[in-house]
Amino acid sequence: MATRAWQASAEAVLLPAGALAAALLAFGVFVWCGGTSPLQTWELLFSGAFGNAFSWQNTLQRAAPLMLTALAVALPARAGLTVIGGEGALVLGALGCAGLPYLVPLPGNVVGSALVLAAGALLGAAWVALAGLLRQWRGVNETISSLLLSYIAIALFKFFVEGPMRDPASLNKPSTRPLAEGLRIGAIAPDSLLGDVHWGLVMGLLACLAAGVWLHFTASGFALRVVGGNARAARLVGLPADRLIVAACALGGGCAGLAGAVEVAAVQTSANASVIAGLGYTGILVSFVARHDPWAIPPVALLFGGFAAAGSLLQRRLGLPDASVLVLQGFAFVFILAAEALRGRLFALRLPRLARPVLVAADGRRIG
Repeated sequence: MATRAWQASAEAVLLPAGALAAALLAFGVFVWCGGTSPLQTWELLFSGAFGNAFSWQNTLQRAAPLMLTALAVALPARAGLTVIGGEGALVLGALGCAGLPYLVPLPGNVVGSALVLAAGALLGAAWVALAGLLRQWRGVNETISSLLLSYIAIALFKFFVEGPMRDPASLNKPSTRPLAEGLRIGAIAPDSLLGDVHWGLVMGLLACLAAGVWLHFTASGFALRVVGGNARAARLVGLPADRLIVAACALGGGCAGLAGAVEVAAVQTSANASVIAGLGYTGILVSFVARHDPWAIPPVALLFGGFAAAGSLLQRRLGLPDASVLVLQGFAFVFILAAEALRGRLFALRLPRLARPVLVAADGRRIG
């Protein structure tokens, strides 16, 4: 039993690490075919992500929303669902954050900031919970419904930002009215090495920590994992499977909605097209690399946030498009899915034994 536990723990580290190494190798071949040195590309990738204090600041800022959007995939996955609608929850969260001041007057203090963030989280939670409800009540595949709901959410976002909520002062780039200064989220420690890193990073870390504690140390978290393992058996023992699944979807969507609200309150200051940057889709990759474990999400988000931060450096130094890091993410996703085929088999692989020679005496007796 102890050996099996050790093997499972080793596989949880070796398989994602091997998949990422294979993705980096494939990306090196890709840029080499375009006439760029793979060694120089790999060096710039990591130096642009972690090479100095400015790189770390950029990486941490990009990692913060990835932690939250990854939870939008990880929590439903622990309930047995494959939900990929974090992008839709994120953009609606941004819309909710920017739109709440249109509806009610808000105090320009911490309470007001908490209210706009809560509005984004609630809107994201309701949107992804809808995919869970469709799955449990109508049998609609959650992967397809959550993806289609993302497209609907983006369309709604563009309609309101470019229509009823558009700020007349935003000419070339349609945006909502900027959030009041008192509603915005500032930097954690602007006079330290963290620089402009905002409080969204702390929110992401706390959300991952809380989700892990809930899943591993509470009765409802254990019940959710039982439902994810076998929903029919969970119902037979009296667990409220439908309610747990919808709750997991709502919590995950709330995290993605919070990510969108943070993007508005801390980065963009208004809802505009810059929010639709694919952070929800990158969160899918982060969750799969972390094997849907909330405690493994922060380091993985940090890695992919660093790769995204290094994209501009690759463009300046090597002439590669800034979006070339998306190719690296694509390779990583393919190899991660391929590595899952080895789950539970990595240490079961054995080389065939060579047949031992059999010596037979003259009278037919076996002597070796």
